[in-house]
Amino acid sequence: MIVDKEAYIRKIDIAADFIRTRVPDTAEICIVLGSGLGPLADICEDVVTVDYTDIPGFPLSTAPGHKGKLIYGVLSGKKVFMMSGRFHYYEGYEYVDVVFYIRVMARLGVKSLILTNAAGGIKEGMKPASLMIIEDHISFLVDSPLRGPNLDEFGVRFPDQTEVYDREYIDKIQQCADNLGIEMSRGTYVFCKGPQYETPAEIRALKAMGAGAVGMSTVPEAITASHCGMRVAAISCISNLAAGLSPHKLTSEEVIINAGKVSEESCALIRDFVAIM
Repeated sequence: MIVDKEAYIRKIDIAADFIRTRVPDTAEICIVLGSGLGPLADICEDVVTVDYTDIPGFPLSTAPGHKGKLIYGVLSGKKVFMMSGRFHYYEGYEYVDVVFYIRVMARLGVKSLILTNAAGGIKEGMKPASLMIIEDHISFLVDSPLRGPNLDEFGVRFPDQTEVYDREYIDKIQQCADNLGIEMSRGTYVFCKGPQYETPAEIRALKAMGAGAVGMSTVPEAITASHCGMRVAAISCISNLAAGLSPHKLTSEEVIINAGKVSEESCALIRDFVAIM
């Protein structure tokens, strides 16, 4: 929770000012490179990379496969920021640290946020190494990233959450998937704190609530982005079936392997979506 609002805003501004000195221009799109999306940076032009360790106030990303780099480049003719590594509540960070980069991106003029993640599939018919468009989320089981003093410079005290995930963007992602021949499901994503995977009983409860997939990221960022007035799109890589639905115990290795299997499709999908945003 934010203790000193003025100090937190100064911290945001210092980080944004530093990034401006390291990149040639700003961008209106930020893409969070979840599992399997790392190669997206390789198809960008005019790439500039900044280590998180160099950015004042930025946390360190410790999750497997998260490189901890801010990337600026041109993708499909659009200037973009890419986050190669995000920050998770389970790493020990407070929510104000988890979503700090969202506030910094807002200060830099970002208007649209593309979130990607690896998630456990719950919805009937799902299979590992597939993709799901996030249409909505469930997060009332955990604290809000907006808890504490409201940052009035960014948004209102009680932001509406009717359409956190932009409907036009959802349709455009589906259009791109259809054009690429990629089979996509749609569903509700549930945010759980982790780092332990959910129990079979928890998965049965989430399924009864209409959950499509479950994971340990994305929702705090989406809520904060909506508070900042950003348009949000989000895609889950279904890297495994959730506990009780999988024929074997869950492992992080399975997540990485299956995310890699759809890496090429995921990168192509984001590339084409950015082109028509």
